[in-house]
Amino acid sequence: MPLGCAYPAGVSSLALLIVLGAVVGLLVGSVLTSVVERVPAKLAVTRPGPRCPACGAPLGIFENIPVISWLALRGRCRHCTRRIGPVYPAVEALTAALFVGVTLRFGVHPTVLAYWLFAGTLVAVSAIDIEHHIVPNRIVYPVLGVSTPLLVGISLGEGTPGALVGAAVGGVAAFAIFFVIHLIQPQGMGFGDVRLAGVIGVYLGWLGAGDVARALDDVALGLALGFVLAAVWGLGLMAVGRAGRKSRVAFAPFLALGAMVVVYWGSSILALWRR
Repeated sequence: MPLGCAYPAGVSSLALLIVLGAVVGLLVGSVLTSVVERVPAKLAVTRPGPRCPACGAPLGIFENIPVISWLALRGRCRHCTRRIGPVYPAVEALTAALFVGVTLRFGVHPTVLAYWLFAGTLVAVSAIDIEHHIVPNRIVYPVLGVSTPLLVGISLGEGTPGALVGAAVGGVAAFAIFFVIHLIQPQGMGFGDVRLAGVIGVYLGWLGAGDVARALDDVALGLALGFVLAAVWGLGLMAVGRAGRKSRVAFAPFLALGAMVVVYWGSSILALWRR
């Protein structure tokens, strides 16, 4: 069975998985808000538990329900009444939306687990890069360490070991391209982006199901979309006077967006391009 094709299943099975994806996405998104806040500060992610970012007061169960608590409290801490930024519900809602999208893309298939992990990683890295202009090793390396056995297990279990070749080729190719750009223009391309490109290359290359040419097409499309989207955004900021030619623009969000576009619609886009 080609990668990305769902097992034959009833509508009820898919519907249940979609609901599960939304719930899991909200919960993972809630965890990611702590990741986004604490990893750049080099703090432990799990200890202490959820706290108000303004006064540090511990949050109870009913104050920590993804999205709903923020709306119910009108974006303010119950203890100090200071505003809590919309980045928290935004991360939670975006993660849930991406998880649902991944579920619709792959259906009732173990691939969903791998790409839930991928989507969550891109959300966290993008949020951190927007605020701090870094792509932390504390996220990229552990994700790569978990992704490797996960993708190997799914590939062997599905009888598609060739997908691992595409993942390896895609990861090496993406890393190499960005590494060369980093060497040429280190101020414009941080090494964190190079590492992230390698992870993205693994996931996009794995979609080729052993067809190395298709794997490279998916990787090339994802990276190209990232560059195009970043260029359009940068030119737009310059047009309205919000940035200059030397202004720094967080690149990870555009790489993430390009990658998810390929995950969802890469085959259709490439088919149109070949016509």
